[in-house]
Amino acid sequence: MRTAVRPGAEGQPLRAGVLLPVRELAVAWSLILVIAALAWVLTVGQARGMGVGPGTMGMALPLFLLLWTAMMAAMMLPSVAPVAVTWARGIARRSRGVTRALRTTGFLAGYLIAWTAYGLLGYGGLALTGALVDRNPDVGKWIGAAAFALAGLHQLGPLKDICLRHCRSPMAQLMRYVSYRPPLRDLRVGLHHGAYCVGCCWALMVVLIPLGVMNLAAMAGVAVLIFLEKLWYRGPQLARLAGAVFLVLAVLAPFQDWLLPGLRGSTMPM
Repeated sequence: MRTAVRPGAEGQPLRAGVLLPVRELAVAWSLILVIAALAWVLTVGQARGMGVGPGTMGMALPLFLLLWTAMMAAMMLPSVAPVAVTWARGIARRSRGVTRALRTTGFLAGYLIAWTAYGLLGYGGLALTGALVDRNPDVGKWIGAAAFALAGLHQLGPLKDICLRHCRSPMAQLMRYVSYRPPLRDLRVGLHHGAYCVGCCWALMVVLIPLGVMNLAAMAGVAVLIFLEKLWYRGPQLARLAGAVFLVLAVLAPFQDWLLPGLRGSTMPM
């Protein structure tokens, strides 16, 4: 039996088809799932010892970027797996075994580089909000309201729609990527797709400021939301529903302190 991942109709997520041998799919899927599982193990182990608190929680930039990249691998790779597998399908005719795994790894590395670059902005945002909360704890409720409002507006805005359509049906871009020249082609493909993914999901990461950047429950919830947005046939409608929910949370945040564990003045144990 031969199977593959092929794109659905416009606005539909990638689906299983009938073209690529099962063993060739298994190489790409296994690699992605192993990386994601290891990233979750690292993230959970670190988060359990840190708790939830405002700002960077004393982390220097190198350590933060290391943990951020692990978080992004844990949260994002399950939803990007169909795209990576589709790319593996495109290179399968020219690559075998270890070579195919290395090229898939190049794609994933480029993808995570895009999210690591966004992590630099995230570190700055966390450092700023942490400093503001340290000076005046009451300002945390307004930071939380602004974060939820920003996420809600983005979920309902045109940039989200454009980037989500690409993430759900990237085949047109994958066809263009074939013209990229080695040796960095796979890295560039992953970086380009990762940039679209950042455009689609950056505001969902902003809600980790009020919820806690190392809050495992919040991380898992955001990861599930992203997965469903990209792969469920009702994903676009779910994205808009999530936007409406975030706007409601923005209204409630100044009056409901329990919504803002990541902006309280002291670090809370997980």
